[in-house]
Amino acid sequence: MPQQGEDKLAWDLQSNKAFLQTRFGNSLDYYSKDLKMGCVSCCITLFTGLSSPEKLTVMALSILEQEKKTFRHGAQLCRYLLTQSRIPTESTPVTTKTALVERLANGLAVLLIDGCPCAVALSTQEMPQRSVSNPGGEGNMHGPQEAFTELLRNNVSLLRRQFRTDTFVAELHIAHTHAKTEYCLCYDKQRAPADTVRALRRRLEQVELPVLLDSSYFASFIKQDKLNLFPAAAYTERPATACARICEGKVAVLVSGSPFAMIVPSFFSEHFESLDDYSSGAVFAGMIRLLKYIAFLLSVFGPGLYVMALTYAPEIIPVRLLATLAQAEAQTPLSPMLEMLAVTLLLEIVREAGLRAPKAISHTVSLVGALIIGETAVSAGIVSIPVLTMAAAATVATLAVPSLYEQSILFRFAVILLTGIFGVPGFACSALLILAMACGSDPFGYDYLYPLMPPCKATVRDGFVRTIWTSLARSKGEGRL
Repeated sequence: MPQQGEDKLAWDLQSNKAFLQTRFGNSLDYYSKDLKMGCVSCCITLFTGLSSPEKLTVMALSILEQEKKTFRHGAQLCRYLLTQSRIPTESTPVTTKTALVERLANGLAVLLIDGCPCAVALSTQEMPQRSVSNPGGEGNMHGPQEAFTELLRNNVSLLRRQFRTDTFVAELHIAHTHAKTEYCLCYDKQRAPADTVRALRRRLEQVELPVLLDSSYFASFIKQDKLNLFPAAAYTERPATACARICEGKVAVLVSGSPFAMIVPSFFSEHFESLDDYSSGAVFAGMIRLLKYIAFLLSVFGPGLYVMALTYAPEIIPVRLLATLAQAEAQTPLSPMLEMLAVTLLLEIVREAGLRAPKAISHTVSLVGALIIGETAVSAGIVSIPVLTMAAAATVATLAVPSLYEQSILFRFAVILLTGIFGVPGFACSALLILAMACGSDPFGYDYLYPLMPPCKATVRDGFVRTIWTSLARSKGEGRL
């Protein structure tokens, strides 16, 4: 780290140019050009790709030529550019080498002036970026069809465009990483509890990471109980969803380079909500939401319940169905627990292979895994058809609540193991363990199971089901937190 005196810019232009040449002289994208303004020698520096030389020429140099101003020394030129010129510059001069490097890395062009220990940053950013497109992982039939991009300021502008009040706050911070990655806290200062914002800001400021590529990197640092598998935050790629959560008093965390916003705090019931719930009728939306809860229970407890019923409690199965299941199990060499674990593990391998494989062969991988391997395993008598059917149904049910996919898979394996080893007590213990995790989670002092538990008016207002908008609007207008 340079000392305070060593970090200051030098008075002469050559020393400042030598500093940049030492740091970036071998970089392909580093660009510098000497020029003279009046009697003052100057140097324009920038990174091509982050800052546009064409934009610099049009906006800056052409205006200077038109103004016909004569400058006798560097201080006069610097003062004129900052206070009188029509050129879009930052209001404060660059006085340190650290600030100079940061401005260049942020895509600004910097004008170094001879005879002045200050530089002027010009707004010539033009970074290559992905255009705003449709969300790829959050399908909705109604509502805005925009998705966040990798550029932080674009994402903030997408929120600002929908949140058109003076209460919207976007705080910019620098993460403690080697790359000095930027992140932004977005919230409504009237609705978001001040204690929650301060607590989140303090925790994120204490985070030290070697690299920050996504907002999810912060998740483990804001979780109180590290062993609790339920997520400490929710994620969305839709500005509309983030805007709705901000209106409820939550905080959205945006990270530069990441097209996903982290929503804090997060409740269990929010994983079963979508924008379409509020665009559809209350009765239909309530039915769909109940189906999602049923799908989550099926994905977690379905395979374990099958193993428990077939191995330890066959009396709860109807006689005709029991005869079919017993005949199928008699043709396989493995126990129901091992069969279920093997099939569930195989389905996860196929899913991971299809997800990570190149797009040109991902469909082939999924087809081979689902049809050929599954059909061959059944024909060879390695696994039974009922086990394969139950495992496939649980896998499909998991996709109904994609934000809880990781938790569903981990809970499913735990339920199968405990149930296959201990039977009915194991099934009960696994259910109580999952419930204890949900009850023990308190994101920033709030009950994670709100508004589901304990039962209250909010449970039927916007919990397991959704009420009509005339009633819902009054509660939403007050904010949830």
